[in-house]
Parts: sequence; C-alpha cells; structure tokens
Amino acid sequence: MHILFLTDNFPPEVNAPASRTYEHCREWVNKGAAVTVITCAPNFPKGKVFPGYKNKLWQTETMNGIRVIRVWSYITANEGTARRILDYVSFMATSTLASLFVRKPDVVVGTSPQFFTACAAYVVGLLKRKPWVFELRDIWPESIKAVGALGDSFAIRMLERLEMFLYRKATRIVGVTHAFKDVLAKRGVDPKKIDVVTNGVDLSNFGPQNKHSELERKLGLEGCFVAGYIGTHGMAHGLETLLEAARRLKETPGAEKVRLLFLGDGARKADLIALANSMELNNVLFLDSVPKAEVPHYWSLLDVSIIHLRKTELFGSVIPSKLFECMGMGIPVLHGVPGESAQIVRDEGVGEVFESDNAEQLTDALLRLRADTARFDTYRRNGLNAAKRYDRKNLAGNMLNILRKLTKHDQENNDGIRNETGSYQDGAAVPRLAGEPRPVRDDVVRDSAASADA
Repeated sequence: MHILFLTDNFPPEVNAPASRTYEHCREWVNKGAAVTVITCAPNFPKGKVFPGYKNKLWQTETMNGIRVIRVWSYITANEGTARRILDYVSFMATSTLASLFVRKPDVVVGTSPQFFTACAAYVVGLLKRKPWVFELRDIWPESIKAVGALGDSFAIRMLERLEMFLYRKATRIVGVTHAFKDVLAKRGVDPKKIDVVTNGVDLSNFGPQNKHSELERKLGLEGCFVAGYIGTHGMAHGLETLLEAARRLKETPGAEKVRLLFLGDGARKADLIALANSMELNNVLFLDSVPKAEVPHYWSLLDVSIIHLRKTELFGSVIPSKLFECMGMGIPVLHGVPGESAQIVRDEGVGEVFESDNAEQLTDALLRLRADTARFDTYRRNGLNAAKRYDRKNLAGNMLNILRKLTKHDQENNDGIRNETGSYQDGAAVPRLAGEPRPVRDDVVRDSAASADA
C-alpha cells in the first residue's frame, strides 16, 4: 500500500503536528507500507528556513524510509492571520501540483490544524480517483475566533462553509479526540465516517530519566522545584496565567526555590518576556527552542509540567499531546484545560486539574504537589503505567488499519487488487515519481528522532 500524506509541518520542525505525522509515517513504513510525504521547507514557528534547507520549488530526502518531497511556499512567522493564510494557500497550491507527479498512491491523507492542506488532499484524491482522509487536529476556523484573531465576518463564514464542504467530501475523517467526533456529529456530519485516533507518546524517545545535572547547574536550577511549560508560546495558550502564578509564588513565604521554566517559541513569546520583566519576576526562566534530540534533557529538569489553554468552550474538545509525553517521562501534570483531556488526567491519576485562566488555583496546586511527596510519587507511577495505553506505535497501527480498509474497499470497487507491471505490494520500496525533477541534493538521508509537542 502506498500512502500519500500532505502536511505543512514535518521534522526537523518540533511542533505537535510534525511529531504525530512523522511518528505515524515511520511506523507505517515499519509495517510494510510505502509512504510519500509532501511538505514545505521547515520554518515553524519563526518563519525562517532551517539550516540545510532552501525554500525552493522541489527538494527531496528520505527519513527512516519515508520519501519526503518539500515544495515552495510563502513563508511567514507564526503570527498575523492574513500572512499565515497566504502561507497556507501557497502550500495548498504547490502541494497539489507536486502530488500530480507521485505515481500510484492508494490513499491520500491531508492533516490540519488549518484545513487548506485538506483542500489539497481533496483535489488530489479527486484527480487520482482515490479515497482521501481528513485528519482533524483542530476545529478550524472556529479556533481562530476562539483566540480572538478574527471575529465573525464574511471571510470567516466563507471558511466555515468550506470547512463543512470538506467534512462532507472526505472519504473518512480521523479526529484526535472523541469530542471532535461529537462536535461534527452535532453539525450534521455522518458519525459513521468518523474514526478517532488520539495523540500519544513515542516511548522509544520519552521515558523516565534523572535530571540532567550539567544543564541543571548551567541554568541555576540546583535545589529548585521546577514547574515547566514546554511548547508553542501562542495566542491559544494563555501563558499570562502562568506569569501571574509566578508573581503569586514570588510573594509566598517558603516558595523562594520554586522556578517556572518556559521552553519554546511562538507569536506571544516577546510579549511574555516583556510582561515578566515588567513584573520583575526573578523566578521565571525563558529558553529558546532546542533541537529535538535535546528536548528530553529539558523535560528531565521538570518536577511538574504545566499544560494550559485559554478559557474557551472550544478548547474543551482538545487533548494537548504533551500530556502523553509527560506520562511517558513520569512527570506529574498541572492541567489547565477542561473537557476530555481533564477527564484523562483525573481517570489516570497523573496530576492536578485547575481552571483555565485561574492563576490562584494553579499556584495552590503547584504548592500542594510540592509539599505532598506521596501524592507526587503516585502521580508519577500512574503516568508511567498510563503511557503504555497511549503508545504511538499502537495508535499508528490503528490508523493504518483504517487506511487499509479504505484501500481494500477501493480496490474491490475496481475489480480487485491490481497486479499489473509497475504496481506494488506491502513492503515494497517507495514508488518512483513520474517526471520527478532531479533534486540538488540527491536523496539526502536523514534519520530524525521524534519531535516535541507544540
């Protein structure tokens, strides 16, 4: 089986969509599928092309058996709605064009958060007469409205009509939460065509480890109780709440050795640093993104991990993927996201839940967990046990089964499985591309570790 996967995020980028896509594709290759990924030059979130790459019309490489085709797109930083949409639309156009040169895919997958990539997958599936799958990672454009980036307008209404069109036209929809399935069903989408494959953790890369002593010493964190946020510093994350908690901790007797660590980049990072400086917070540490191979070292510094999204009804349907990475590393969580993900935290017993945007509850939960070592140890053990139920290998296998059923049905509708010359079977090498331009770097091979959460 040959899977053609369209995504505008892929390693060496280190956000959640890149992580999920890479880890799934790697496992599909290991299970005998051929996988071609069409993506753009890595640039998220700063809008700057990573070293070793160029924003050019066509370049190819191979990552752990995955054929990766990178196409040109308009590149901008992860901020500013108009420019970001231009980024999305340009990738939609070039990825659609590039897909025409990929020979004999059996199924086409387009992934969100934004759905212009799904638009490309729809067109490619139509042109190649193949089933196409909408992997739904976000209810977009509703999430734009939720963070206040755009209000209700003609443009938003047109995007919402396009959204519903894609839901109707998708052969199948694979959501990352059960709440997404419920939301779509209430909006009239047939629930029988919706599957759920949650996010998870790559246990080969995320496991319990001792604190990285050299890094701890370098950052001045020796003897400190460290609460950390690792991920994108965006509009949706409401990290001002964490800074208000840091202010409260600064004024709390006995909390002098508590530190809040922020690792990552995003549209709000500069503003957050400025706010922390204006509040004279000497218990906060901001760090820039690091290569994905180094991210577990920073996770190891954390005594607890803070997961937070702004208080809005939509985010009650979201499960941040970093929750599962915390489980895998045995790091208790302070969880400020309502709904399905909060229920996981409670059911699995892996941390404390606090109300979104409520710095007082966050502060109290942090101090309670710091003082109660028995509770802390219980959360840690529970997380390690729960992580086994969210192993990315098993989840990737579940999604592969969904895709195989689609291709089997498609082949049966076309008078059985094809055996003509030039076709392929599971376990075959990645099919050659018809009319593929010769890349400047001939088949550069990159072995990429799993990426960090957004």
